[in-house]
Amino acid sequence: MLHRTVLIIGFTWPEPETTAAGNHMLQLLEFFQRYAFQVIFASTAKETEHALQLEALGVPKKGIQVNDPDFDNFVKTLQPNIVLFDRFLTEEQFGWRVAEHVPSALRILDTEDLHSLRQIREKLSKEQSPFTNKEWLNSGLAKREMASIYRCDLTLVVSTYEMELLTKEVGIPKQLLLHVPLLLSKIAPKEREEWPSFDQRNDFICIGNGKHSPNIDALIWLKTDIWPKIRRELPDAKLLVYGAYLPKQVEDMHRVEEGFLIEGWVKEVRKVMMDARVNLAPLRFGAGIKGKLILGMQTGTPSVTTNIGAEGMHDDLPWNGKIADSSEDFAKAAVDMYCNKKDWELAQGRGQAIIHACYNKEVISQRFLDRIQELLDGLESHRSQNFIGTMLIHHTMASTKYLSKYIVEKNKRA
Repeated sequence: MLHRTVLIIGFTWPEPETTAAGNHMLQLLEFFQRYAFQVIFASTAKETEHALQLEALGVPKKGIQVNDPDFDNFVKTLQPNIVLFDRFLTEEQFGWRVAEHVPSALRILDTEDLHSLRQIREKLSKEQSPFTNKEWLNSGLAKREMASIYRCDLTLVVSTYEMELLTKEVGIPKQLLLHVPLLLSKIAPKEREEWPSFDQRNDFICIGNGKHSPNIDALIWLKTDIWPKIRRELPDAKLLVYGAYLPKQVEDMHRVEEGFLIEGWVKEVRKVMMDARVNLAPLRFGAGIKGKLILGMQTGTPSVTTNIGAEGMHDDLPWNGKIADSSEDFAKAAVDMYCNKKDWELAQGRGQAIIHACYNKEVISQRFLDRIQELLDGLESHRSQNFIGTMLIHHTMASTKYLSKYIVEKNKRA
């Protein structure tokens, strides 16, 4: 493959130590570098304390602004072969500029998860209303997200469930989508031998970034309803809660006498997961795939989660633990998994099977590389088959472009 340049426009600066999305972005950076792409990372966001040190990876970074014509000069000078938008919101902001100033660049959207799906589920969960695909597709955010997918040449989807939603419920052509979940190495026999045994492990663990609303809701449900039921059966058990950016609301849940311990952010997250016996993730809404559950599989820690938690993560393979949706069933499943050594060891093996079958780095990387090369070689033909996309680009460039120009002129006069 010839030397090529990739511009990634990040919604945030990646934080692989705090979020699954950050971990996925790191894997994409490593993928492009592995196949001799030159990568530049740009974002409008402010860098945080946990942001990835991109320079250490040999990835130049650039701060950019919305409604700023300097971006046009930047992208025209760079002339990237590929532009990857990190979530649809960045495509809305910069997609029309890319299409206008580097029209030959392959435009890829990395969804991370379907934001519209996650948000409508959150809304309905708070209203205690059942989720339906109709409710989702009727939302304005879903229409915006689908439009972004159509405007791009290829969209990366991490969840098999979301792939099915997009193709069967929305009718998006399969050639516009590619399933690219986390890219993981196989668990080597020696690595598995180093896992602590059932008898060497203690306590429950729960991990979640405090900026992610499904995690906060899960912790509230866990503290108020699920954990008291677990403690009635296991009065000496402890739950250790880890995560960056935990709000005061969560910090105030810390109760030593109840065994509910808020530990905050930890750098050695693999170690604390490996030391725990059972991983709890009582997610009532959300989307995409869950990094905390993947980490459980990678460290031999069985997980108890909900159907939302396990959704789109394990194909037809048995889950590496238990799945329950009511507080009573969830607590019972957690106690059973904690106490039953035979079931625990069986679940541990199932987690390894899921990693090897669903997240094989070599298989996924080759599939992604082949698709990129195919599109770069036949981009004009590919776009000619996506009339809806070209129509939306035309409309977007006409409306967003002139709104942006108005904002620029307004700011000059302010």
